[in-house]
Amino acid sequence: MRTPPDQNQPRFEFEPDPKLEAFIEARAAEKAEAQAFQWRFRLVTIETMMLGLLVGAAGIALQKPPFLILRAAVMVAACCFGSGILLIGMTGAAGTSAKWLRRWWNRR
Repeated sequence: MRTPPDQNQPRFEFEPDPKLEAFIEARAAEKAEAQAFQWRFRLVTIETMMLGLLVGAAGIALQKPPFLILRAAVMVAACCFGSGILLIGMTGAAGTSAKWLRRWWNRR
């Protein structure tokens, strides 16, 4: 349970500074965007490894030749990684263009 504040303690009432609030918001948004890109890249990398290993496991289970398994696993992993990176880029481009379109629309 919280104890009530001491009545003898001075109380400070600060009015929020709009410039400082805008600066803090901009920094937080910048950091969040950077972290979002890192998490997307990690997700694509993990999915790439999983699909490559699953194709390799399927080839082993079907008793295919090792070179064929390796080639198929590498091809699937490369395609998965390429499409994931392309998707990250297209998502970023769509977000940037939506932001530009919103600013343009608000200026009209």
